Amino acid sequence: VQLQASGGGLVQAGGSLRLSCAASGRTFANYGMGWFRQAPGKEREFVVGISMSGGRPYYAGFVEGRFTISRDNAKNTVYLQMNSLKPEDTAVYYCAAARSWYSTNWSVYDYWGQGTQVTVSS
Repeated sequence: VQLQASGGGLVQAGGSLRLSCAASGRTFANYGMGWFRQAPGKEREFVVGISMSGGRPYYAGFVEGRFTISRDNAKNTVYLQMNSLKPEDTAVYYCAAARSWYSTNWSVYDYWGQGTQVTVSS
């Protein structure tokens, strides 16, 4: 699976961004998907995951209801709608695909996108 993340940018605190991750190469619907992020000097951290069918997403605690993940298997794309962004959300955001169930553990994932930069100014 090849993953292409897009949609990052510079936004003021309180603003919104919608990230997209387009997949190609294999049957997208067979993969659990996750979004991770990595800020400078920090370890990669789990943001949210979604099952193959699009149900039962699981969010990291810091999301606090601000982000929404969704997927369109017909378009081979997973989305991350981010609202009420905070400066601490600044990071490179990565999408990742796991052959079975998604996980909060990054090592479970088999394929990674190149990342898209999200910068939130105060």
